[in-house]
Amino acid sequence: PACFLGRLVIKVYNEDNTSKAIEVPPDVTARDICQLFVMKNHCIDDHSWTLFEHWTHLGIERTIEDHESVMEVLSVGGMDTDCRLYFRKNYAKYEFFKKPLVFFPDHMFSMSSETNGIVDASELIETFVKSSTCPEVHGYLHAKDQSRKSWKKFYFVLRRSGLYFSSKGTSKEPRHLQFFADFTDCDIYSVLSARKLYGAPTEFAFCIKSTKSCSARDLKLLCADVEHTKTCWITAMRLLKFGMQLYQNFIQPHQKQKVSPMRSISENSLVAMDFSGQKTRVIENPSEVLSVAVEEGLSWRVSFSSKHFGTIPHITIHLAQPWFHGKLSREEAQRLITQQGLIDGVFLLRDSQSSPKAFVLSLCHLQKIKHFPIMPVDDDGEVFYSLDDGHTRFTDLIQLVEFHQLNRGILPCKLRHHCTQITL
Repeated sequence: PACFLGRLVIKVYNEDNTSKAIEVPPDVTARDICQLFVMKNHCIDDHSWTLFEHWTHLGIERTIEDHESVMEVLSVGGMDTDCRLYFRKNYAKYEFFKKPLVFFPDHMFSMSSETNGIVDASELIETFVKSSTCPEVHGYLHAKDQSRKSWKKFYFVLRRSGLYFSSKGTSKEPRHLQFFADFTDCDIYSVLSARKLYGAPTEFAFCIKSTKSCSARDLKLLCADVEHTKTCWITAMRLLKFGMQLYQNFIQPHQKQKVSPMRSISENSLVAMDFSGQKTRVIENPSEVLSVAVEEGLSWRVSFSSKHFGTIPHITIHLAQPWFHGKLSREEAQRLITQQGLIDGVFLLRDSQSSPKAFVLSLCHLQKIKHFPIMPVDDDGEVFYSLDDGHTRFTDLIQLVEFHQLNRGILPCKLRHHCTQITL
């Protein structure tokens, strides 16, 4: 960062590596910067916009927590480091507060104080954020030998005092537990291209990096067998390091909304009306309200399209949608969804690489990314789009997306969060 009259100028990057320099005060937090870009870019603030710390030469990155000082992050290693700030979505940032059972599998947790050694996952968060207690996290991980290039599998145990590995199988006896790391002056990063850069046994690697070092030699590298296990360990370490502060970060934006409701009396008294028939009527069923809204949106688009553009636009109307990513490859789609959070319902649409007039819906479900072809169906010269060989047809991609935001249809889950790429 460059200093300018007591304020600092920092550079922030987005998905396509374009950047913008902004002037900020020295005490600026990650949340402040996200709020600034949300405002400047007229984004919808759904509290998932996130600032990432990205080290290009190390191939690692992490979410900068909302409360953290950005200047402290950038001060590591001085001006000559290649630490970059990225602004993008992270839908999984606080998902563990909403669905702890999904994030924390039973077999990885126990409470030392419990007689049966098993902890209820719904109480997990509470025990994490209290400084006096902490659930014990345990399981196998591959660790990289710092002196050699080899990786070895050990049984690891995470406690309030730090991370340990057992020198004898799954023994937790003090004489067998060896200290691996603590989190007082360290941060936890996800490793990108782990196989290529570090010869990891899988791509699900993460590392513990000292805040005082930016050398690859000092990284404590770990690797899980599956994505879910990696996510669980990183989440547990974040909770252990930041505790109650993470919960405060999660509830803060929602508290603000409750304190000062901006809705007017007239807005509160609005009701959904159906104007499609001979008589108007009040709609009381919430699901019907949604489907009528979708219908109205569709008929508005059709009349707007024919009025302003003739008959072509319903085919190209999706081009302006934030969920449509054009000629994105399958690999790039997977990378983008992984970056923005592997939670159910994160999706994007893109052009098909194998069929010129077709499209693909890439969707995350159960931490796996699946790709569903959307094929054009010709019916007497009129083109429709379908996910199920023409059984369910949609006049354009917007209608298809809006339908699947309300109904699962043939998909494993509803479309909940679209991947966004913005220009800063």
